[in-house]
Order: sequence, then C-alpha cells, then structure tokens
Amino acid sequence: MRLLGESCNPDNLSPLTLAFVGDGVYELFVREHLACIANRPAGELSSRKVKMVKASAQAEAFGKISEYLSEKELSIFKRGRNAHPAHSAKNATAADYHAATGIEALFGWLYLSDMKDRAAELFKIIVKE
Repeated sequence: MRLLGESCNPDNLSPLTLAFVGDGVYELFVREHLACIANRPAGELSSRKVKMVKASAQAEAFGKISEYLSEKELSIFKRGRNAHPAHSAKNATAADYHAATGIEALFGWLYLSDMKDRAAELFKIIVKE
C-alpha cells in the first residue's frame, strides 16, 4: 500500500520518474535495514547508508538480484538503465550510474505498483551475506 494512495499507473511513467521515486524507496529500505541490525550513532548509520546507496553498490545489487527478476521487472530495470539522465554521478562509472538508475526505476515501479512485498523480497536478497 502506497503512502498517499494516489491514482497512478507506473507503466505510463518515464523511467526517470520511476527512478526519482525509487531513489527514495530504496534509501528507506536501506535506512530500515541499518536501524534494525544495529543501534548505532546517527553519523555511523549515515556513513553506512551512503556506502549502500552509492551507484557502485546499486550496480552490484543488480548482480545479486538479476537472476530472480521476472521478464517485466527486467524490462523495467532496462528502461531505467537505458534512460539518459541529464547528469552523471561524480564518483561513479557511467555503467554503474546507469545500472543504479535501473535499480531505482525498478524499486520505484514496484512501490507504485503496490508490490512492496516483492520489493522487500528483492532487497533481502541484496543484503543477504
């Protein structure tokens, strides 16, 4: 269930709009994960969060979940990956930045499609040691 429940068909949104939403969704998963695994000072949590949401980490995350994605999910990832954002990350390769955009688009699409459980399932695969 989405927070506002506004009417929105995620299949009609641009991949960069999906990535815009997915950026926040993915970060919230990371923040919840970090808060629940350890009660640490906010500065340390923030540092750990940054390491998990940076483009290279999100590109690595795709490698962990790629084999578990449905055709539709993979299609959404590719739409995001192939989108041409107006800027690129300062500290990331172009490939990592595009893969991160794909991950964010996927998580945005899952959230807007009311598929929070599926997003959580994929995130658990990402953080599994």
